[in-house]
Amino acid sequence: MFELETARDPEKLKRVVIEPVTRVEGHGKVTLLLDDENHIRQVRLHIVEFRGFEKFIQGRPYWEVPVMVQRLCGICPVSHHLAAAKAIDLLVGARQLTPTAEKLRRLMHMGQVLQSHALHFFHLSSPDLLFGFDSDIGRRNIVGVAQEYPEIARDGVMLRKFGQEVIRLTAGKRIHGTGAIPGGMNKCLTSADRDYLLKDIYPVISASREAIRLMKRIYTENLAFHSSFGYFRSSTLGLVRADGALDLYHGGLRAKDATGRTIFDHVDYRRYSEYLHEEVKSWSYMKFPFITSLGPEAGWYRVGPLARINNCDFIPTPLAEAERRALIAYGGGFPIHSPLAYHWARMIEMLYCAEAIKELLHDDDILRDDLIVTGEKALEGVGVIEAPRGTLFHHYRVNEDDVVTMANLIVSTTSNNHAMNEAIRRVAERYLDGRRLTEGLLNHIEVAIRAFDPCLSCATHALGKMPLRVELMDAQGEVVDRLVKDSRGDFCVV
Repeated sequence: MFELETARDPEKLKRVVIEPVTRVEGHGKVTLLLDDENHIRQVRLHIVEFRGFEKFIQGRPYWEVPVMVQRLCGICPVSHHLAAAKAIDLLVGARQLTPTAEKLRRLMHMGQVLQSHALHFFHLSSPDLLFGFDSDIGRRNIVGVAQEYPEIARDGVMLRKFGQEVIRLTAGKRIHGTGAIPGGMNKCLTSADRDYLLKDIYPVISASREAIRLMKRIYTENLAFHSSFGYFRSSTLGLVRADGALDLYHGGLRAKDATGRTIFDHVDYRRYSEYLHEEVKSWSYMKFPFITSLGPEAGWYRVGPLARINNCDFIPTPLAEAERRALIAYGGGFPIHSPLAYHWARMIEMLYCAEAIKELLHDDDILRDDLIVTGEKALEGVGVIEAPRGTLFHHYRVNEDDVVTMANLIVSTTSNNHAMNEAIRRVAERYLDGRRLTEGLLNHIEVAIRAFDPCLSCATHALGKMPLRVELMDAQGEVVDRLVKDSRGDFCVV
């Protein structure tokens, strides 16, 4: 699926490597194999770091897990914190949290999604969108944005700061907090905390609406964004509320095919393993999930803001719902598949989070101190949440001593793995094939990857058979020895 045609003898082809992929979280590289006429024969996104959280969580007491798993990432720790906490809730018998605990968790999560979307759009992607994909690399960065578009840069800083403050007041600190505990929360919000956030919520909503206008203008003025750049069709997956509304904290699993027809709907996410399967490939530490009933070739899907907008029936806040309708109308009422539409959908979700935060701040439940529930303990728990980048699964089993014996994570970027490779392939085929490669053209590949806002650190958990090349160099930089492990795990000296 990732090859323009089979590279039967890759050693005889030219190799172009983009390493590292920039302006994303984590470490990855792209390899392009070209023939003598610069026609591309193979394109692959490689995830080259290994974290192993699913293994070293085993043997730890379950109550440590919601704090431990945050160390997967400094960008989206709250998402892992809450997904793990939801799984651990089931272990302690907390099948229904108190209204205060659930609303505080929702508030924390909305702050997380808002700040993450702001970070990605303004700091990581806006340089490409504002200056052009092959513009001068010296200004195609956040410093260039701040110099030429100071108001846009200020909005980005303000939005991310606000989201981080929501996290600080609900989780205890901005990064790697401890707010969510088994069965609920460990702190409530004070009246002073609420007033502090309320004084900035209306500027946040205003800036979010302005960000949507900006992205809508950029997208609609560039026809290629919608019709050709990395374009492909795929199934989508996400959580929806019982009434079909967008819900980033809780809900049932819904999957649709590329035409918008439902594959399955309102599935209890604790049964996810009956509907999803994961495949491991030799050339990446990132796994390849697919919908089991469709198989690995046809069952791959995408998640995240655009998938959620395509999947849900409506957004339960008025301003964001109006913007959702405008996006769907632009696509003629059909599912939108363009990777660059992720940016538009991401800004709509940012507005939704701002509106939802406003509603939660006006709810007196968040000031109460009824924070913990317990019940009959269990030995297995699954927690699922819509992280900024898409649906996030945490699944744990424990023994009678409350020690974790099994952990499985399906991270949002993992679910988008196949889709990112497909987007890269389509961009390479259209913009790079048969041409002399320049930095600007290669940046088109990175633009396609960045559209998915990948968190490569979060996604690297598979114990595959990653090929490895080790070189020993002397003080003059000359290679004196070289050892290679191939995809079968065999070593040879070359």
